[in-house]
Amino acid sequence: MAYLVDFNLGIESPFQYFILFLSPIATTIFLFSASLYVKNSKRAYTALIVISALTTLLLFSNVIYYREFTDFITVNTMLGAGKVSSGLGESALRMFRPYDFLYWIDIVVLIGLLAFKVIKLDDRPIKARTALAVTSFSVFLFAANLTLAEMDRPELLKRTFSRDHIVKYLGMNVFTVYDGVQTYHANQRRAQASENDLVDVQNYVKEHQSKPNKETFGIAKDRNVIYIHLESFQQFLIDYKLKDENGVEHEVTPFLNSIYHSNETYSFNNAFHQVGSGKTSDAETMLENSFFGLGQGPLFTQLGDKNTFQAAPAILNQEAGYTSAVFHGNGGAFWNRNETYKHLGYDYFFDASYYDVNEKNSFQYGLHDKPFMEQSVKYLEHLQQPFYSKFIAVTNHYPYSQFKDENAGFPIAKTPDTTINGYFATANYLDTAVEEFFNYLKKSGLYDNSIIVLYGDHYGISNSRNKYLAELVGKSKDDWNDFDDAQMQRVPVMYHIPGQNNGKVMETYGGQIDILPTLLHLLGIDSSKYIQLGQDMFSKDKDQIVAFRNGTIVTPKYTIIGQSVYLNETGELLSNLTDDQISEIDVIRDKASTQLNMSDALTNGDLLRFYTESGLEPVKPEDYDYKNGLDKLKAIEEKKGKKSTSVYSKNGNKSTENLYETKTYQEYNGAPKTDTSSSSSSETKK
Repeated sequence: MAYLVDFNLGIESPFQYFILFLSPIATTIFLFSASLYVKNSKRAYTALIVISALTTLLLFSNVIYYREFTDFITVNTMLGAGKVSSGLGESALRMFRPYDFLYWIDIVVLIGLLAFKVIKLDDRPIKARTALAVTSFSVFLFAANLTLAEMDRPELLKRTFSRDHIVKYLGMNVFTVYDGVQTYHANQRRAQASENDLVDVQNYVKEHQSKPNKETFGIAKDRNVIYIHLESFQQFLIDYKLKDENGVEHEVTPFLNSIYHSNETYSFNNAFHQVGSGKTSDAETMLENSFFGLGQGPLFTQLGDKNTFQAAPAILNQEAGYTSAVFHGNGGAFWNRNETYKHLGYDYFFDASYYDVNEKNSFQYGLHDKPFMEQSVKYLEHLQQPFYSKFIAVTNHYPYSQFKDENAGFPIAKTPDTTINGYFATANYLDTAVEEFFNYLKKSGLYDNSIIVLYGDHYGISNSRNKYLAELVGKSKDDWNDFDDAQMQRVPVMYHIPGQNNGKVMETYGGQIDILPTLLHLLGIDSSKYIQLGQDMFSKDKDQIVAFRNGTIVTPKYTIIGQSVYLNETGELLSNLTDDQISEIDVIRDKASTQLNMSDALTNGDLLRFYTESGLEPVKPEDYDYKNGLDKLKAIEEKKGKKSTSVYSKNGNKSTENLYETKTYQEYNGAPKTDTSSSSSSETKK
């Protein structure tokens, strides 16, 4: 009942409904079977009632908590029960529903029936073999449950990007145990770490840091920062033209191409994503902190609500008075963002609860980009300037089937792989959404006082599908190899600074680990006092060694994959390395592995809790609450009065929403059809 009525678990198929039905049975039988090992009848019955009551309490507590926070109770939350109760506050009573008695009625009735001896105690002893058989049966059921879950969601326990998925596939009891194990391991690593472990990281950072480039340092000082997250967007899409059935070429991302080549933009054509299994959240980890995600699993879900950070929102707030906000048309619990962002120091998080999300304007990963950008304006215009903001678009996300043939408004590629075929249409849709957002920024006055950073978070087409992509990018399917896979991991990174005209496409090799120190230097903030593992991409001292989580390394000269070394210039596999080449490559390998090891030591040991030389005040996650964000922003405007720097205040206390102009997806591409996929509304979900 709870899974279907009170939790929004995103059930998408009859198969998932079956798993949902099965998952509570296995663990409940396992827990109840414990009472069968108690020989005394009264104690056995008591044990069974207590176990039942405790499992109900766990479930019901999560129901109440979910109604307020749209998330599940973790072990850390239980340990900080005082914070939970204070978070609920006076609203706790409003969390109850008339039907909640159904959660408890079985226990009340059973206790009554036992008390009045309607149910009489059965004194016959339970054989140990019978008890073991019941326990064994529950284990078998759980194994079947886990197998079915892995069939529908591979690597479920390795890539725990959402607590919803664990609950949906394995149930509340398993989620609690799993979270407890994760918490225990994290606490063990944390407990074993000490200030001495930080010394090696500090020494590495001091030796590895690159000096700022005098020509670019501070050229965006005091500007608003607007990150635009280009979901699953690879570098090869820039300037790419897709041929339709008639041989006519269609530019996939005309607007992004214009930004990429603008003399107001510093673009990098050799920037690579460096994510692991955390995918999008790993990109955010590097973006905000300049260290890697974890070697196993996502940092956001495993350590995001536990570790200490000295992240971009806190740095910019304390050094330059920035307000910070994230905008995302998906649920706040996805990737554990609603908790991790508090630890990063984000002031506001506008998730799906702030948007009008319906079946016509969204899909499984959230609100489509055009209505998302449009609806975000009502919140953006109230942010005090300067602000640090991030807009996480989602439409260009696997499986790229959001727009079908006649509704696409853009040609669908013709390959044996349907995933590849729809990729260009969703990328084109993203392009139009970004263009509309830029137009709004210009009309509202935000554009000229901002630096707009556009970045791809990770690959869109996986290595297993690249051979079907080969011919579309001028390669041969038969000749495609590991070297080609590595080269396809490029993602766009653009720093667009309106008003400056020295922009260009730069050849520097770098990765997402380098984005934050580069941004800070553009804003005129020295990154040297912070523990950041990346380097300024404008620096003449940058080493240009790009390390991947899977062990691959890319430099301007070599691509190193396992024991194989390729020469970038020709793509040739070097079979007989010279002594000089061996020495050169050994140095590269050592530098790459050291960077990854330093990151792991930093995150697994939570070493930033020991670091005070930055001068930053520690972020207190309990000070952040992402409910009623718009009301809070309006209250600040009212308090500041004429000193308010928000766009709304600067516009004479009038909204700028009417400045946002949007077209249907098809209208952009010469096909005037009704675009139900991207329909939007200016109404806020209540």
